[in-house]
Amino acid sequence: MDSFELNKILGAVLGTCLILLVTSFTASALFSPKMPEKPGFEIAVKEDAGHGKEGAAAAAPSEPIEKLLQTASVEKGASAAKKCGACHTFEKGGPNRVGPNLFGIVGEPRGEGRGFNFSAAMKAKGGTWTFDDLNKFIANPKGFIPGTAMGFAGIPKDSERADVIAYLNSLSDHPQPLPTASK
Repeated sequence: MDSFELNKILGAVLGTCLILLVTSFTASALFSPKMPEKPGFEIAVKEDAGHGKEGAAAAAPSEPIEKLLQTASVEKGASAAKKCGACHTFEKGGPNRVGPNLFGIVGEPRGEGRGFNFSAAMKAKGGTWTFDDLNKFIANPKGFIPGTAMGFAGIPKDSERADVIAYLNSLSDHPQPLPTASK
């Protein structure tokens, strides 16, 4: 191979590199990316107005549960509770899933027993599951117990919540008597 052939090959390689370099500079000038001020993505999250007792009071349903339970339907509650079935079981002695088994939950201590590892917020809340507490919790779990691990958004409709609570109350060896409306 003579020097002329070698010069043609080197010229072609250098010419190709020069064309690639010019193309790269042109593309960078035409299509320059806009870098964000801070890295990452912003996720829009609906903020709670208050925390603790104020947040629970703000999340309180519009109608008292005592009045709603007078017209509640256990059958409708069983149907509405199917959305809870992804994380909870309802039969006596049923297994825990992502959430605890809910058989006999009304009147039971909150955040203990059932062979389930409850969140620290649920354990700290203490007390027992009353009809009113269940109503507030099912309406807005994170509003009633801030820091709960339950990822469910809640059931906004008053009558549907009452049906679910009536169904949960019926799931017991000794169901609690339904409270009577004071008005």
